[in-house]
Amino acid sequence: MSKRKASKHKIDRRLGENIWGRPKSSVNRRSYGPGQHGQRRKSKVSDFGLQLRAKQKLKGYYGDVTEKQFKATYQEAARMKGDTGQNLIGLLEQRLDMIVYRAKFAPTIFSARQIVSHGHIRVNGVKCNIASRRVRAGDVISLGPKAKEMALVAEAQALPEREVPDYVVAEGDKATFARVPTLDEVPYPVKMEPNLVVEFYSR
Repeated sequence: MSKRKASKHKIDRRLGENIWGRPKSSVNRRSYGPGQHGQRRKSKVSDFGLQLRAKQKLKGYYGDVTEKQFKATYQEAARMKGDTGQNLIGLLEQRLDMIVYRAKFAPTIFSARQIVSHGHIRVNGVKCNIASRRVRAGDVISLGPKAKEMALVAEAQALPEREVPDYVVAEGDKATFARVPTLDEVPYPVKMEPNLVVEFYSR
């Protein structure tokens, strides 16, 4: 598990958007970037800048995954048949930590990654502590015994700002990954532009 080097709210502020749709995001109070130069007037952004921003936003949303992991996922998406941007979203949504987050077993993607890495999640009844594990359609994700008693799990399930999407069927302490979603099905709080990510890596 890679260590996050920046506060999740600094990721929000650096991008200028509340990318997870959380009420506590500091962007809701301060829409400028962090640091002493955060309030400087923004200059016009180049095409490269727009592509880079789209990549950073998508990486940030999925828990600020490492560049190595993210690029490897893009390369796999590019080798698949069909639209590379759609393939990229599908692969990212198949990550185990993201399914845990989507099923509302954790309040944030970061806490989802943590409970996976601490061994509190089962995949088809078998303990798994690899957050980046690829979940297949039909796989059943469940909470381990200790996770069922965790306050953060109860907190996540009570969150009003997030609904469980159609491609994850959640029932109590279990959730089934029904299918790989398309971009339009993924409940992003902000607009994601995987086509710009494809352009970034295609330079």
